[in-house]
Amino acid sequence: MVDWSLAAATGVFLVRGGPAVSRAEAQLAVSELRELTVDAEAHVRELTGLGAGLPLLPGEVVDRPGWVRAAAEGLDSLTGNALRALPANRLAPVLAGGAGVQTGVVLAFLASRVLGQYDPFGGAGGRLLLVAPNVVTAQYAMQVPGRDFRLWVCLHECTHRLQFTAVPWLRDYFADEVERLVSGLASQDDGVTDLVSRLPEAFREARRAKADGGVAALAQLLRSPQQREVFDKLLALSTLLEGHADYVMDAVGPGVVPAVEQIRARFTARRSGGSLLDRLLRAVLGIDAKIRQYAQGAAFTRHVVDRVGMPGFNAVWTSPNTLPTRSEIADPQAWVRRVHG
Repeated sequence: MVDWSLAAATGVFLVRGGPAVSRAEAQLAVSELRELTVDAEAHVRELTGLGAGLPLLPGEVVDRPGWVRAAAEGLDSLTGNALRALPANRLAPVLAGGAGVQTGVVLAFLASRVLGQYDPFGGAGGRLLLVAPNVVTAQYAMQVPGRDFRLWVCLHECTHRLQFTAVPWLRDYFADEVERLVSGLASQDDGVTDLVSRLPEAFREARRAKADGGVAALAQLLRSPQQREVFDKLLALSTLLEGHADYVMDAVGPGVVPAVEQIRARFTARRSGGSLLDRLLRAVLGIDAKIRQYAQGAAFTRHVVDRVGMPGFNAVWTSPNTLPTRSEIADPQAWVRRVHG
């Protein structure tokens, strides 16, 4: 379905270069990002109570092409089992090549915007990636202190790493649900042609329901109740993971990141800005919907922590049954009642 090597090559070819900075500035950013991941995860562990006894490891600092290659590798690992199980198709190489080029274009666009990423499926046991040129670009654009901003970014990504390393079942659960969704989409009786034919209506639905954006577009492609059920589970989980990380990166407070309030205010404004073309691409790719996930998930986390404390919030990590549903993300008190009585 996707030629991931072609996707990586296309993305690397198309991705733009990073900002023009001095060698000394570049070296400082790279060294601090690598070192600050260790400090950041220590602060995350202290706040959340997760990960005691796990090794504190530095992150991996990459440039934009490096992120493209890593993202393609991780996506290949995540979706590979489901796609390899599909029936043979004589047109498969052609379809995979076309999908690879399209995916590479998307990766090139994202590669100039992603600040960092924890990929539980990359490498041997997960990779914490920090995209140095993007961190530097964002810091300069917002005119915030360099070390504070780099630590703030590391706090978010280290929270993601801890979510997967401190919760043993989460990685396999996520992979299994993705496999169920991809297998269901790719093996529908109507086939890929029918999926493509329904794309225009999906995007018309997205325009009618602006609050959901790309979420509505994808949901429109899901025909069976089983597919929609899996989709809702994955959407709720990703909202939880992103919102929890956003909550943590701010909750460590000015004692750790002195400029945290200034950074959050300017970063939020930056997220909602951009040129008309940039905003259009973000809407098409579902990035605006992703940004709303941060806010929704952070609101869920904040409500639960305020009601039952961080130990009570950590009940979400007990098993798949204690994860919030999509409706509970919007109504966190319903999750508190279900899990804590």
